[in-house]
Amino acid sequence: MKTFPMFLQMAGRKVVIVGGQEQAAQKARLILKSEAEVTLLAPSLDAELADLVAAGRVTHDTGAIMPESFVDTALVFVASGCPGADMALHALAKAGGAVVNVVDQPHLCDAITPSIVDRDPVVVAIGTEGTAPVLARQIKTKLEETLEPRLGDLASLAGRLRGAAAARLAPRLRRDLWRWVFNDSPRRMFTGGAERDAAKLIKTAIETGGFGNDTGGSVALVGAGPGAKDLITLRGVQRLQEADVIYYDRLLDPEILELARRDAERVYVGKAPGCHSWPQEKITQTLVAAAKRGQRVVRLKCGDPGIFGRSTEEIDALKDAHIPFEIVPGVTAACAAAASVGQSLTERGNVETLTLTTGHLEGGYVVPDAIKDLQPGTCVALYMAIGAAPRIVDALQTTHSDAPLDVQIVAKAQRKGQVLATCEVKDLPATLAKHDINGEAMLLIRWPGNHAIANQSDSSTPLLSAI
Repeated sequence: MKTFPMFLQMAGRKVVIVGGQEQAAQKARLILKSEAEVTLLAPSLDAELADLVAAGRVTHDTGAIMPESFVDTALVFVASGCPGADMALHALAKAGGAVVNVVDQPHLCDAITPSIVDRDPVVVAIGTEGTAPVLARQIKTKLEETLEPRLGDLASLAGRLRGAAAARLAPRLRRDLWRWVFNDSPRRMFTGGAERDAAKLIKTAIETGGFGNDTGGSVALVGAGPGAKDLITLRGVQRLQEADVIYYDRLLDPEILELARRDAERVYVGKAPGCHSWPQEKITQTLVAAAKRGQRVVRLKCGDPGIFGRSTEEIDALKDAHIPFEIVPGVTAACAAAASVGQSLTERGNVETLTLTTGHLEGGYVVPDAIKDLQPGTCVALYMAIGAAPRIVDALQTTHSDAPLDVQIVAKAQRKGQVLATCEVKDLPATLAKHDINGEAMLLIRWPGNHAIANQSDSSTPLLSAI
């Protein structure tokens, strides 16, 4: 290693930032995460840095910069924005005996700023000795996905309880305690938002010495989003990494399962439209049975579990069996479809009613009431409705033949092979056939409000909104 990684004590120590523009502001944002006392050396400051001075968070010195300006500093950032000036300022800082970081000039750096994953007090620093900052940011992104946002709060709680644990538990038992805290129920509860319950559980364990015998199973109903690996939530990733067994639907991006523990069992339960390889009742019974065996179960569903995901049957069965469960939301298909076409599902003064409905019920394809009762200022997002398209067209032409309807078709939203198409209502079946869309697609039907219609009539430009 050419550099040695080390965490510096910063509380109450002086840090100097030379510069008053964006590069200096970037360093200020970073160092203000610590408890350092920050001084800015610059003749003038941009608005962001001036606000920090006004708020008393940093000190501003407009005087002449000399070697004495850098005496007794823990760290100096040189960020004037001018390479020539930076070299001169570097020389002055070194003459003052400072440890210096010069922005974008690694050969002038005594210290190199790492990429940081901040879960204060848990901090992960990633460095490449200045050779590959893009790679460092990629690693940071991976770690951000892995470490839950509340992990630092749990670490802080553990720190506050270390004294009590040391007073009551022998060294071996203390190690077992903290291993249990960070690997088992307390961490899961804390991550799920039950901080008080987790704290109470840890305190009880310290008092009684009883922990680590948690063999009860649980189920997490996790929304995988529209299918792309990078659209599952951080909490969803965490549940995959904790799972003993994962029951999953069709996921067109198999890499989602790569986010799970390598030794987790993976069970495909089908759920293809019109061709369920597993009946819902069997899936529900299997979830209950696995949890009763003490396993941590993830039921991985496309989209959001609570939107046409048949979660109610599973939730009811888990409640009846007194099995702890959690619902982890996901990006639903309507939101993914709207994002794919770069539009909003709602628009103030134009589309202020959003209806999520389906064209497929237990008995087969239907025309939903939201289509029959469509009103101006409404967007209807239709799930599983491709097979009902001819009936929907007939219904709209019968009841709303003069309505200025926009139809957007989004197949495989946010995934490889995504297809986008716009058409008039009457051309919907032909457009579906033209693009060979016969299954995984959203229909977004919009009836603009009067405001948008008036604007359209006053302009020679056609309305571009297609949702």
